[in-house]
Amino acid sequence: MAKNPHSGSYDLPPLPWLRAFEASARHSNFTAAAEELNLTQAAVSHQVRSLEKYLGVALFERLPRKLRLTEIGTAYLPPLRRAFDELAASTAGLFGPIGRKSLVVRAPVSFMALWLAPRLGAFTSAYPQIGLRLNSAVWTDAVTDEVTDVDIRFGDGHWPGFQAERIARDGAIAVCHPDMAGAQGTPARIAGLASRTLIHVTGSEDLWQRLFAPHGIALTPFSGVNVDTWIAALELAATGFGPAMTLESFAAPYIASGRLVRAVDDVLPVSQSHYVLIAEGAKRVRPETTLFRNWLIAASAPG
Repeated sequence: MAKNPHSGSYDLPPLPWLRAFEASARHSNFTAAAEELNLTQAAVSHQVRSLEKYLGVALFERLPRKLRLTEIGTAYLPPLRRAFDELAASTAGLFGPIGRKSLVVRAPVSFMALWLAPRLGAFTSAYPQIGLRLNSAVWTDAVTDEVTDVDIRFGDGHWPGFQAERIARDGAIAVCHPDMAGAQGTPARIAGLASRTLIHVTGSEDLWQRLFAPHGIALTPFSGVNVDTWIAALELAATGFGPAMTLESFAAPYIASGRLVRAVDDVLPVSQSHYVLIAEGAKRVRPETTLFRNWLIAASAPG
């Protein structure tokens, strides 16, 4: 928002008018918005009218039984909601919510165990007033329900009905048990990997072929074994069963502990990533949800 150069203050409409507009847009009528805001229907209607007069544009079309956002109203609503969400999250983060709050987080089991678990203590230390319930998933679609506050998914970032923010972009690497790592140069080590029982993760079966193709090695169909999670692939590889292709961040704790080593130096780009999803719709985003989402993004930042 622009500042008034003479007063130094932000040139904003009154907050009650903005709240009336946001609530009315969510409910598509003034009556439900009035019930939420503990105002009369006439008061909410008057506040929205005052906002429209202040801005010099119509934000709603008044239909017989509901409201419909105009084009400019549709454009104004998302940044206004984000501003409210960030303000609520900042307030909760600095001063703490009243009473103990809880947050339900749903994530793939591999992400939960290998990425989130080692970092989660930082969140609970920063926000001890927020209790967490973690629900793991394997192969499920993004969900809209009244229980889940934060849904973490692996994919291309496009889920209808959700706002998606990338948590981290990851590459894929080949790992193996230390006893399998040869001292030869890359071509020989690549050929050596191809002779092993390869571990594939369902949905990412092309990774091995992408590693081998530049070296003229073709895989036979259904070579090796398939597992349904990254953590299963890593645990199987750590037993010495065979090499696995896995996300680099997931392999990091195994490499750090010495249970696995990088089989070759190649890092393959992966088109999909982990995203944090927030459902769009009538339900306002809770401050605790915004805090957790912002923490996830910050925790994944390099350095």
